[in-house]
Amino acid sequence: MNAVLVAVGIMLVLSLLRINVVLSLTIGALAGGLASGLNIKATIDAFVGGLGSGATIALSYAMLGGFALAISRTGIPEVLVKAILKLVQREGDSQKKGLAKALIFLVLLALAIMSQNLIPVHIAFIPLIVPPMIRLMNMLEIDRRLIACILTFGLIMPYMFIPAGFGLIYQDLIVTQMGLAGLEVAMQDVPKAMAIVALGMAAGLAGAFIAYRKPRKYKQVEVENTNELEKEMKTRNIIFAVIALVVSLAVQIPTGSMIIGSLVGIIILYATDALKWKEADNVLSDGMRMMAFVGFVMISANGFSAVINTTGDVEPLVANAMELFGGNVSIAVFVMLVVGLIVTMGIGSSFATIPIIAAIFVPLAMELGLSDLAIICLIGTAGVLGDAGSPASDSTLGPTAGLNVDGQHNHIWDTCVPTFVFYNIPQVIFGWLAVVFFL
Repeated sequence: MNAVLVAVGIMLVLSLLRINVVLSLTIGALAGGLASGLNIKATIDAFVGGLGSGATIALSYAMLGGFALAISRTGIPEVLVKAILKLVQREGDSQKKGLAKALIFLVLLALAIMSQNLIPVHIAFIPLIVPPMIRLMNMLEIDRRLIACILTFGLIMPYMFIPAGFGLIYQDLIVTQMGLAGLEVAMQDVPKAMAIVALGMAAGLAGAFIAYRKPRKYKQVEVENTNELEKEMKTRNIIFAVIALVVSLAVQIPTGSMIIGSLVGIIILYATDALKWKEADNVLSDGMRMMAFVGFVMISANGFSAVINTTGDVEPLVANAMELFGGNVSIAVFVMLVVGLIVTMGIGSSFATIPIIAAIFVPLAMELGLSDLAIICLIGTAGVLGDAGSPASDSTLGPTAGLNVDGQHNHIWDTCVPTFVFYNIPQVIFGWLAVVFFL
């Protein structure tokens, strides 16, 4: 059996059985390596060799977690939450509750979208904003699965469609890898090719609003460092926090380093006394601990990816599927999209998937006679498929990190499964329709 299917299948089954994601990735990688014919030493060497490439990401998230919690101590989240609380006058006022819900949805959606393009901090805003809102969400009986879907939409749709921030990186990766595979395309064509797929994600988000519109009750659990709405907030601290965010962004963009950007922001909070020296060590440690799980998963996912590449079974997976369906273009496109879904579900990163599939899909698509726009759409969609729903993706790990601060939000069943259903299925359908449309 194909080693990629074995590795990804075992990883997903174990995750659905609530086995720790890091363990699931490790066991899946070992099983995939052995299934491909590699011996245990070669498999372990490939896995361990891939871990190092995830170290920078893990440290970036740790620094972002520390910076985010430090910012939260200045009172910015409380200002936002208090503004929303003013809209909830009394428990029976359904109109005010509805307005408060809508405001929460819009704020989180806007922040998630901006985190990819306008202010490219990725998932760092989630532990900053979401935990202080948990008590309010519980009061309003908001289903956290809907919040997970809103956040994941904002973390994925912008980079696949808008050529700025992370979107610029992703779309440049598509163009570069397609060029290396033998097809030169223009950067400005990528948003055109991905527009229909982005519309599919919007349709999925609408479906999530319908599915999770009913109230869901949660226990009011006091969470350390998140229930501080009554603390005194100093205007100067909020001003310095805003300055720290702006300077951090200004440093991060030219350097391309989230680590340096976060470090500069933390130093500003230290220097201005917006972050108290006596509290700083505990605050930064708690913030880093909050994002540590995400970092470990991303490191493990890089090891998993290295094993998949070492097996060499991605290309046979595509070739065998193509032979099975002959020269039927429509079915071949569908098969390639599904292969992209499988690969990204296992790796957990659309950015890491593009180099793997572009070298294989581009020649096959050219042989099938697809247009340039159709091939761009095929590669872009196959890459982004699986980012939502993957247990190893930061687009699912980030929302879980924020929503599970009180232990009432399961990563697999409350984040991964809902986002898989409402985003991957529409992406396959709309992506297939888009490729056929661009034929």
